Amino acid sequence: QVQYVESGGGLAQPGGSLRLSCVASGFTFSTTAMRWFRQSIGSERELVAAINKSGTSTHYVDSVKGRFTISRDNALNTLYLQMNNLKPEDTARYYCKALGGLASTADWGPGTQVTVSS
Repeated sequence: QVQYVESGGGLAQPGGSLRLSCVASGFTFSTTAMRWFRQSIGSERELVAAINKSGTSTHYVDSVKGRFTISRDNALNTLYLQMNNLKPEDTARYYCKALGGLASTADWGPGTQVTVSS
């Protein structure tokens, strides 16, 4: 079955960096566009970044442009999110998910918590 396992979160100071990873299984990762989402307490889950199947096209929400970079390694079935110049408003639980196909309807993974605080 489709599974997503996110990791790499933690506590960072404002201006710091973290690199998130998401290992996906149960579908053909290399032919599937992927997305990172985040959800903070009391808020709706929001799209943060997206990447096409080959990694040649990316999209970011305005609030993270220039600070976050989405990438992927199709040989490892792994999606990444490099987060630089972190801000307190980036504090949230981060999730990955496929864009389109049955994999996009699967359950969410556990996510990984990012907390930005001094």
